[in-house]
Amino acid sequence: MSVRSLQEHAHLPANDGGLLAAVAAGHARLTPEQALELLRSAPTAKLGQLADRRCKSLHGDSLRTYVIDRNINYTNICNARCTFCAFRRDGHEHDAYTLSYEQIHEKIAELSAIGGTQVLMQGGMNPALPLEWYLKLLRGIKSKFPHIHIHAFSPPELIEFVHFFDPPGATLEDKIRWVMVRLQDAGLDSLPGGGGEVFAAPVRKKIGLGKCDADAWLTTMYVAHTLGMFTSATMMFGHVEGYADRVHHMWLVRDWQDRVLRESGIDHAATAYAIANAASAGTASSPNGHRSKSGPFGHYVSFITWPFQRENTPLGRVPDWGNDPAELELEFPGDAVARAWDYGRGVGQPGHPAGTRSADEFDFAAMDKARYPTAHLFGKRVRRSGSTDYLRTQALSRLFLDNVYSIGASWVTMGPHVGQVGLRFGASDMGSVMMEENVVSSAGTTYCLDEAVLCRLIRDAGFVPAQRNNGYDVIRTHDGPGAPDLMVADWSEHRARQMHQQSPKSGKAVAIAGGAATLTVSAKG
Repeated sequence: MSVRSLQEHAHLPANDGGLLAAVAAGHARLTPEQALELLRSAPTAKLGQLADRRCKSLHGDSLRTYVIDRNINYTNICNARCTFCAFRRDGHEHDAYTLSYEQIHEKIAELSAIGGTQVLMQGGMNPALPLEWYLKLLRGIKSKFPHIHIHAFSPPELIEFVHFFDPPGATLEDKIRWVMVRLQDAGLDSLPGGGGEVFAAPVRKKIGLGKCDADAWLTTMYVAHTLGMFTSATMMFGHVEGYADRVHHMWLVRDWQDRVLRESGIDHAATAYAIANAASAGTASSPNGHRSKSGPFGHYVSFITWPFQRENTPLGRVPDWGNDPAELELEFPGDAVARAWDYGRGVGQPGHPAGTRSADEFDFAAMDKARYPTAHLFGKRVRRSGSTDYLRTQALSRLFLDNVYSIGASWVTMGPHVGQVGLRFGASDMGSVMMEENVVSSAGTTYCLDEAVLCRLIRDAGFVPAQRNNGYDVIRTHDGPGAPDLMVADWSEHRARQMHQQSPKSGKAVAIAGGAATLTVSAKG
């Protein structure tokens, strides 16, 4: 059975027991309408149980993974105007920075010293950096650290490279490929899924002015996949979007994944069964074991979601929906606009006048007030996501994204114990031991864990912790007395660890001490 034979059963209600059992087993596919109904109304425990069953069908019931990497934000100078970002600077501020090659190498040396296997490099879209700066950066890292996987440059950065460097090519895809081939030749191994936010045009225009649209983001990842790269996709939610926008976002990821799997000839479902069998047997498994048989194509290997963090951001100053209790009797503006947009099919329809500003997909104030009475408030209210909403959204992603290998738990924003619960809501991976983080922590929330605590969280959730690499190959299984968490004699020693963050101007890391399980770091420049 290939992924193309997974059937949708649109005539069935979302709560049909047979449908949900088949979806959890990987034998049927949810429609967007069914997914939206589950997100809105399925009991939370039921969603978690279904996602857990789907996860176990792919990964077995033994191992759950993590990676040791370092997030290096090489510059905070950026020409985008994302309203949810507290990290960006124009370049003239006292805390604007671009790291030197030497500073980046120093950070990677620290990562390598603790057994790290990957560096994640993302930065602002800095027009002052030429292509040669990036090529020299990559060559230098590969020369000094050939064992380190370079996971770098999210799609918005690649699109800005196209704008900055003006490469040859008749289409955007051609131009992206021209730039990406040169980066790959210099040492780039894969692309992270940053900058996904929410793909729906009304939302993306409202919160990410200056950032690439959904088609450009997805095309960038498609080019990376055709060049053999294995990438991630992400979604940042819990702001102005409607619930249907979250489903639409997942739908686009699934659809483009279908495309690349189809073009590469990968029988993804058969691969998933092989992975599940290996995991059940307690052996190392990987979604990439088929690569030598199926040609040069890569694909998405993971999907990670996290809620919007509001502190220090322009969007964070927008009032919460429900501050006026009377609002709770009405439809959230994001849901109203998502209903009008209708996955893109509502553009140009009666009652949906086009926006007059670049930030507006529609003229929200002029929309049909009988049908969309709250549309005029779109972008003027936020509906924040808490732990329950986060877990529900993560669980739905595991059920809906039947062709994506791994779902990641976002403990960095949600906290260690919500991340731990996420392992029972469809997540198979706990992400990274966090040495450094600047973007999310600039918005007020970053939790810091060392390897021992991360392993303990996985073990206490009922699984065996295993270190992986970027390709999700298991490189170390911690099932013996030498496991990082099992070697700890005094857990009080793990309650204060240091978190690296970028200091203004100097570009040097500064250490912030705090509780390892509950540290909150606020970087305000």
